[in-house]
Amino acid sequence: MSGPIVLALRFVTALALYGFLGWILYYLYREVQRQSYTLANRRVPGISIMVRQGGGATLKHFAQPEITLGRDPGCDVPLVDDTVSARHAQLVYHHGQWWLEDLASTNGTLLNEAVITMPTVITSGDEIRCGATRLSISLSENVIIEPTQKLEKKKS
Repeated sequence: MSGPIVLALRFVTALALYGFLGWILYYLYREVQRQSYTLANRRVPGISIMVRQGGGATLKHFAQPEITLGRDPGCDVPLVDDTVSARHAQLVYHHGQWWLEDLASTNGTLLNEAVITMPTVITSGDEIRCGATRLSISLSENVIIEPTQKLEKKKS
C-alpha cells in the first residue's frame, strides 16, 4: 500500500476511536444526570401510626425516613409503658419499603403477633406490639414524580 492510503486509514481509525470514546463519555454523563435527578426527587411516603396505650389512642403522621419507638422522651413515638425499652424499635424507609427493626429490646417486638428477630418489611394494616402498647400502621400511597414537561400554548 502506498503511504497516503495507510495514513488516511490511521486517521479514520483514530477518528472512529475518539468518536466512540466521546459517545461513551456523553452516555455516562447523561446517566449520572438521570440518577441525580431521580435521587433528588425521591420522596419518603408518609406513614401514620395509631398508638393505643392505657385505654387511649393517638394518631401520629410522619414524613421522615427513620422513626424511633420507645420509652425515651427523645423518641419520635414515645411510649408510656414500663415493659417497653428506652429505644425499643425503629421504622426505617429504604429500598422503597418501610422496615421494622427491633433495637435489642428486653421484651422483644411483635409484628402481627409474631416476634421479629431481623428487620422486616411492613405494610399498611400491620400491627406492632411493644410491651402492652399496640401500634397500627397506615402507609400512604407511593406517589411517582413525573419529570417536568414543557407545556405548549393552545393556538386560538
